[in-house]
Amino acid sequence: MSPPDARAENRFGFAAGLFLRLLGLIYLIAFASAWSQLAGLVGPHGVLPAQDFFVAVERTYGARSYVLLPSLCWIFGTGKFLGVLCAGGVTVSILLLAGIAPAACLALLWVGYLSLCAAGQVFFNFQWDALLLETTLPAIFLAPWSLAPRGRHADPPVLARLLLWWLLFRLMLLSGAVKLTSGDVSWRDLTALTFHYETQPLPTPLAWFVHQLPLGMHRAMCAGMFAIELIVPFGIFAPRAMRHRAALLISALMIAIALTGNYTYFNLLTIALCVLCLDDAWWSRFLPRTARATCPPSDDTPARLVRLRKWLLCGFALFTVTFTTLISLPALTRTSLFGNLLAPLENVVGPFRSFNTYGLFAVMTNPRPELIFEGSDDRREWRPYEFPDKPGDLARAPTWVAPHQPRLDWQLWFAALGSPAQNRWVLAVSEHLLRGTPEVLALLAKNPFPEKPPRFIRVVRYEYHFTDPATRARTSQWWRRTPLDFYLEPVSLR
Repeated sequence: MSPPDARAENRFGFAAGLFLRLLGLIYLIAFASAWSQLAGLVGPHGVLPAQDFFVAVERTYGARSYVLLPSLCWIFGTGKFLGVLCAGGVTVSILLLAGIAPAACLALLWVGYLSLCAAGQVFFNFQWDALLLETTLPAIFLAPWSLAPRGRHADPPVLARLLLWWLLFRLMLLSGAVKLTSGDVSWRDLTALTFHYETQPLPTPLAWFVHQLPLGMHRAMCAGMFAIELIVPFGIFAPRAMRHRAALLISALMIAIALTGNYTYFNLLTIALCVLCLDDAWWSRFLPRTARATCPPSDDTPARLVRLRKWLLCGFALFTVTFTTLISLPALTRTSLFGNLLAPLENVVGPFRSFNTYGLFAVMTNPRPELIFEGSDDRREWRPYEFPDKPGDLARAPTWVAPHQPRLDWQLWFAALGSPAQNRWVLAVSEHLLRGTPEVLALLAKNPFPEKPPRFIRVVRYEYHFTDPATRARTSQWWRRTPLDFYLEPVSLR
């Protein structure tokens, strides 16, 4: 290792270049993952056909529909266009990975993914979908505004970098704050992790082992998590040594979360934001040639575009910091100080999903309800359908699936927490199973009726728990379960 260049301590050219390529990779994952599921989720023969949704919105809201639901689908329709949208997203992601016209690529990716999320309805309404869109807007100002930047990364605009630091700061601080302000006792007494690993949506195999740890270790890990979420984020704006430590600690937390839960590209996206906190002098300790070769004082963006970017960035930054601070205050103070004043602006800005508040697992789920779809021809013998990644068969181990997101599996976790009336789409899934719709069956891991669809479908709600080591050694089962109720009584097409 070579000693760092003192001048590189205030440069972020390599970090910005790496961040943009990570963003390209994440978009590639997001579009490719969605592409493989679109037909069964929102295609013409899917669970929630996008075309029907757009027609219903337009019928209800008229001309306001285009503002309430911004999407290219208003122009090009759904159907085949959603596939074209994903193919285009994959292509542009590869261009961004190659460093070609990065600012233009980011703008196209933002428009494309926003359009996809609008069409995806409940299946594309996760916090990481919003986080990806919010990350992209300041990244447009961070990237060079030129068609084909030469292979050397310029030091990015300071204000654009600070905006992305601000996003990382809010993401982490709010994630910790909402856990305490929600009133959930399990967070306050540090016992939430004693059941979190088995009740989270899609645990990994490692989650079973971590779940077996003693109470003291769970409490210690919970306290460490709170320290990283509530204290460490302030280090992002501290002197460089503390900033580096903060970025590395947050990254370590993201890796730990990824090892025990399948949270799609969320952990990778958060780590990408941390990368931008590490200056070129830090990187030069490990990648001396690469880091030093990518830290020139200026890029090849035309001067007039530099001026335009500067003025647009100043206005965007002023609005972003002000608006996101105000909408974050209720999560921190448990009071809505500016609710009535902000409501009209939130109605305009909200549909773009790019100025958000954050906080997963504010209230913990315990125990774990799970929906099991079963089919029968005679209402006596019932055979279960298996989904690729959500718990079902007691002997099947949890899966490693991230960064891909099986969105139907994920959404069924939420549906189990509510009622059939709140999740009418569960009935739509049942109807497709009765009809044997190929697009929906493709989302499943096992169809127990391969020859023809069953006459009846029911949905049973079970309570699932991890087994203990003794039970697993004796039975080879990862899960145990107890029936709770019928989420959906037996139904048929007749």
